Amino acid sequence: MAKHGKKYLEAKAKVKEGTFYQPHEAMQLVKDTTFTSFDASVEVHMRMGLDPRQADQQLRDVVILPHGLGKTVRVLVFAQGEAANAAKNAGADFVADDDEWIKKIEGGWADFDVAISTPDMMGKAGRLGKVLGPRGLMPNPKAGTVVPADALERAIIESKAGRIEFRLDKTGNVHCVIGKASFDVDKLNENFAALMSAIRKAKPAAAKGIYLKKITVASTMGPGVKVDPNAALAMELATEE
Repeated sequence: MAKHGKKYLEAKAKVKEGTFYQPHEAMQLVKDTTFTSFDASVEVHMRMGLDPRQADQQLRDVVILPHGLGKTVRVLVFAQGEAANAAKNAGADFVADDDEWIKKIEGGWADFDVAISTPDMMGKAGRLGKVLGPRGLMPNPKAGTVVPADALERAIIESKAGRIEFRLDKTGNVHCVIGKASFDVDKLNENFAALMSAIRKAKPAAAKGIYLKKITVASTMGPGVKVDPNAALAMELATEE
């Protein structure tokens, strides 16, 4: 078992063992247990009651966080011709419009956070699956990152504003970042509520038993804080009324 430093142990001492906190209280505790010298990210880890081996129990969608992620999101767009011009005008940081870009990415370059593609460029972008797939950067229609030219502007703006993708991994978990530890508690709470709302709406019809088993929130390198799943779902329902 890895040994933790003094700062981590002091932070962990603030978290009551076996306690499932109310969402707002949990967000405050995450802020209180942050000890990094940099502005730590706030992470949400969820254990789902889904079987990732079953095709009808997959979970994958996107959510726009009302207060963003607290960082500059670099967007790369695979597009050509007029679509490439539209992407540049919409604020894309990089526009991959020729084979030189494909070769550059094949060589390992991936200095961006989101990749968006027009349908006609997916033939070329698809060649980059081995590079982009493991990093979660492969454009995908389900994630809203394969869009027609006339929808590029909206996709780019939403990505920069705080649109994130969530998906069930092979171990039946979902991991997301919902902001920075420097955010005030209400902003973290509202971002968390938006995520929970999207998780609920994306529930597969074939889901059986308990849909959401466990939720843990933590800052980068900080101790985990358990959140009451029922309270979290009740909170997000209240935000929609």
